[in-house]
Amino acid sequence: MTAPRFRLLETQRFEWPFRLRLPFRFGVITVTHGRQAVIRARIALEDGSEHWGVAAETLAAKWFDKDPRWSDAQNEHQLRRSLELASEATLAAGANTAFGHYADAYAAHVAACGAESLNPLVASYGRALLDRAMLDALLKAKGLSFAQGLRANIGGMAPHAVLPDLPGFDFAAMLASLTPARRMHARHTVGLVDPITAADQAERVDDGLPETVEEVAATYRHTWWKLKVGGNVAADVDRLCRIASVLDRLRGYQVSLDGNEQYEDAEGVLALWRAMQAEPRLARLNASIAFIEQPVKRAKALDGAMGALAAARPVIVDESDGPLDAFVQAKALGYTGISSKACKGVWRSLVNFARCRAWNAVEPEPRFFMSAEDLTTLAGVCVQQDLALVSAMGLVHVERNGHHFVDGFSGQSKADAVRFMEAHPDLYADTPRGPRLSIREGVLELGSVVDAVGLGSALDPEFASMDAMPAASWP
Repeated sequence: MTAPRFRLLETQRFEWPFRLRLPFRFGVITVTHGRQAVIRARIALEDGSEHWGVAAETLAAKWFDKDPRWSDAQNEHQLRRSLELASEATLAAGANTAFGHYADAYAAHVAACGAESLNPLVASYGRALLDRAMLDALLKAKGLSFAQGLRANIGGMAPHAVLPDLPGFDFAAMLASLTPARRMHARHTVGLVDPITAADQAERVDDGLPETVEEVAATYRHTWWKLKVGGNVAADVDRLCRIASVLDRLRGYQVSLDGNEQYEDAEGVLALWRAMQAEPRLARLNASIAFIEQPVKRAKALDGAMGALAAARPVIVDESDGPLDAFVQAKALGYTGISSKACKGVWRSLVNFARCRAWNAVEPEPRFFMSAEDLTTLAGVCVQQDLALVSAMGLVHVERNGHHFVDGFSGQSKADAVRFMEAHPDLYADTPRGPRLSIREGVLELGSVVDAVGLGSALDPEFASMDAMPAASWP
């Protein structure tokens, strides 16, 4: 397929508030509520036809920018401003392919954000949402699912000056080889304030859903888990021992260990690792760790070698994945993996996937890999677009936390939630408190997401019930 060229004609930006059924602590913040951003994009193909697409993502505080000077509200405005800048530039840019819109604008967008003290990770958010909405519109225009569109290279991925490390790489061949995963293990997140057993709870939510790690294990029967650590070796080892006392009852399990930038440097993480190895109660859990997620603060994560820790377990980049060449920098320091998050961009994930292909092709054994991570993706368009991306790359497990911490389709109407459940009956199931993500034997069924025309969703959300996104109050 010759990649279609199109112009961006219009954007509409919305938000809605949501609440969590359980508090979720990651890194420096404990989340109890939030807001989701939704963007509609109207594009015009060269044949004159016009089409709408949509994307949605949480306005997450204290992840894209953890500077303590900024309030949560200011963090949200940073993300709104990134989206404004991406939209304004693309409206003025004229016709291009879907990938061309991203790649040609990348450097200028990062510079425009930088001029307003918005870091590259914040910059990626605005482009990610806009690029997804435009790609959704393009796929709908052609009547294709995301997987079908990728295999045909509908976006026109090709070597580009913005990717100097991949000259001559055959993106079309890589995309044509992709087989989407139609089912996937859900990797359950254990946050830093999550109750492990009933003895850890002062009071219960009592909404009929699991609350403790013990209950989650019994209800969803996960075989993949993601365990947060908080930066204090003694406290982290004690908590991991209590988690292991639950997980060790399972027939088998694997985990990722997520540092969320809580350690100052690689030496601090090594101290944690050595303390874990010295603790007999962690023997089985230690053996089950598949990889470690960025444990070092982003200011230092790409300053020093990670080789000693990486020799014990693969280490991935997450929060330091700001500049587009972050994985290239990290590779030289001993990192072998990088996270895929739709909030950082579909094209960014596919570029890093290409890097894994290119680097593994010259390795005696494949070492480089993508992991699939969550940013509290909400039920509906948000989680489905992330799942479509992860599925397309053929990954076998994905962190999912939104279904556990967020109160279902919170912020959306019951009628809208039912519409999504009926359109995607393999992905959602009804409960006494309304439709929710369905996980059986630790697995998500993705057939309806994979086959949906557009980017992972068979329908759009109900825009009339949303709030108009306010103008960004930044800087």
